[in-house]
Amino acid sequence: MRNVTLILAVLVLSGCSSAELRQERDICESTWMSKIPPLYEQEMYNKSQQRQVPTGYSTCSSYGYSIYCNDDMRTEYYTVPAVRTVDRNRTLRDAEIKYCTQSKCIQKFGNAKCEI
Repeated sequence: MRNVTLILAVLVLSGCSSAELRQERDICESTWMSKIPPLYEQEMYNKSQQRQVPTGYSTCSSYGYSIYCNDDMRTEYYTVPAVRTVDRNRTLRDAEIKYCTQSKCIQKFGNAKCEI
């Protein structure tokens, strides 16, 4: 799920940028992916979850000769230990990709956004 969100964010952000900027970013990304490859590690964290629990009260209503009751519920939040996989090199690699992209854009186009 996290990877899908990341991919969607990249697609949305790249949709707002110029073709030249995307091209330079792709070149820098392929270069820096080989220089600083992903280092995946698993880590423990506290995952937040929620569940519905009864409050002890009921709401009842009658329709003709029948009475219908529903238990009142409230949302309870709790944490559970979980494991996730993280890329320890991502922050450093992303910074290098950003710097590389801006540098190439400034060299070629005279601005950091690769605008013509």
